[in-house]
This record gives sequence, C-alpha cells and structure tokens, in this order.
Amino acid sequence: MYIYNVTINIDDAAHNEWLIWIESHITEVLNTGKFTKAKLTEVLVNEEMGGKTYSIQYTANTREDLEDYYREDADNLRLEGLKKFADKMLAFRTELKIVNEFYPTNENN
Repeated sequence: MYIYNVTINIDDAAHNEWLIWIESHITEVLNTGKFTKAKLTEVLVNEEMGGKTYSIQYTANTREDLEDYYREDADNLRLEGLKKFADKMLAFRTELKIVNEFYPTNENN
C-alpha cells in the first residue's frame, strides 16, 4: 500500500473557510476511485510563519492507482485549491510506501 501525503500550511485569516472547503476536497479526491481512505490530521507544531499546518494522508492500494491519480485527476483538483486560497496556502506532497504494519500483542490472555 501507498500513502500520498499532502502537508498544508493555511493562513489564520483563511483557516475557517479552508477547513470547510478541505472536507469537500478530500471527498472529491476519494471519489476519483484511486484511494481507499483518507485521514485529516493537524500537525502539532508552532510554525514560525504562522498559520496552522495539516496533513492529509490518502491511502492507495497500488503504485498504479497513485500514478493514475497524478495523470488523470491531480492537476484539476489542485487548481481548485490554488484558485480559492492562492496566497493563503502553502502545500507540499510526499509519497510513502508501507513496508510493514505492527500492532500490539495482548499477552494478558
């Protein structure tokens, strides 16, 4: 599995509007059919530049799903956010490949 991570810093002046918008944006990304789920998290750091920082983690089953998203959907979906929050938002993207997942064992049974 793969995680497509988008980290965004949003200016305080646009924060409330962005928070409403991002929920519909995440739904649009998921509706492309390329991802199985998404998590919206707040990054708990104080940024020198101000604003609030969030991370959105989209999970894709295959590398091909991620590549299809880039080729077929990413540009149009990114453009929407740029038009709406151009100078109020800074984003960067990373890709992660899940190597293994670990879970606690219950040794009390």
